[in-house]
Amino acid sequence: MLTFKGKIKTKMLRTLIIDDEPPVRATLQGLLKRTCQQVNVVGEASSVASGIQAIREKSPDLVLLDIKMDDGTGFDLLNHFENINFKIIFITAYEEFAIQAFGFSAIDYILKPVNPEKLAEAVKRAEKMKQQEFNTQIGALKENLENQGKQNKKIILRNQESIFLFNVDDIIHCESDGSYTVIETNDNQKIVVSKVLKEYDKLLSGSGFLRVHRSHLINLKHIKRFDKLEGGNVIMSNGHQIPVSTGGREKLLELFDELGG
Repeated sequence: MLTFKGKIKTKMLRTLIIDDEPPVRATLQGLLKRTCQQVNVVGEASSVASGIQAIREKSPDLVLLDIKMDDGTGFDLLNHFENINFKIIFITAYEEFAIQAFGFSAIDYILKPVNPEKLAEAVKRAEKMKQQEFNTQIGALKENLENQGKQNKKIILRNQESIFLFNVDDIIHCESDGSYTVIETNDNQKIVVSKVLKEYDKLLSGSGFLRVHRSHLINLKHIKRFDKLEGGNVIMSNGHQIPVSTGGREKLLELFDELGG
C-alpha cells in the first residue's frame, strides 16, 4: 500500500488587478487575500497602457478590470489582444451600464464599492469556466456594445451541460419553473437555466418582451393572436398557447391600442 505525505499542491489562479484608483486596488488585494485562497495576485496596473504591458509580462489567468480609466476603457485594453487567453471580472461604478452591457452576455461584473461575497463568487465561477466558454461570452459582449441601440442583441444562456449563444429575437417565450426558467426558442429548443423568471423580465423588458403572467414572459414579436375570451390567451408563432393574467391582459390591450392608433 502506497502512502503520500504532505499537502497536495493546487494550481493557483494568477491574478492581475487593473484599476486607476489606488484605494480600489488596495481593497481588491485585501479581499482576494482574505476570501480567495486560490488566488495569487501577480501584479497591478493603473491604466489601459500599463494594463496592456502587465498582461503581456505577467500572463495572468484572471484579470480584474476597471471599465473606465483616465486613458480609456477596459474594452480599449481588450482590443489590443487578438486572442484573449485569460478570464475577466469587470469592476464598475456604473450599475445601469453594467446591467445592460453584461446581463445579455452573462459576464461577471462587480460594482464599487466591492462586495466581498460577490467577488469571491465571481472568482469561483471564473476558475471553473473553460476559456472557450468565456471567449464566447466576451464575443457576445463586444458585439452588443458595438451595436448599442440596435435591435437583435446577442444573449448567452447557460445550463450545466452547455453554453448557448442566441439572438434575442429568436427567443419566443420564457416560463418560470420554480427557481429555474425554461426558455423556448424559434428552432424548437427548450433550455432550462438556473435563474428565476424575474431576472429575465428585468433583462429583456427593454427588448420587446412582456410579462403577461406571473409565470410567463413573451416576445411581442412572436405573438400570432390574442384570444380575449375566458381570461385571455396568447398564441405564439410556434402555436403554443400562453395564459394571460388580468394585469397582463390590460397591458396587452393597451399595447394593441397604441399599435392600432
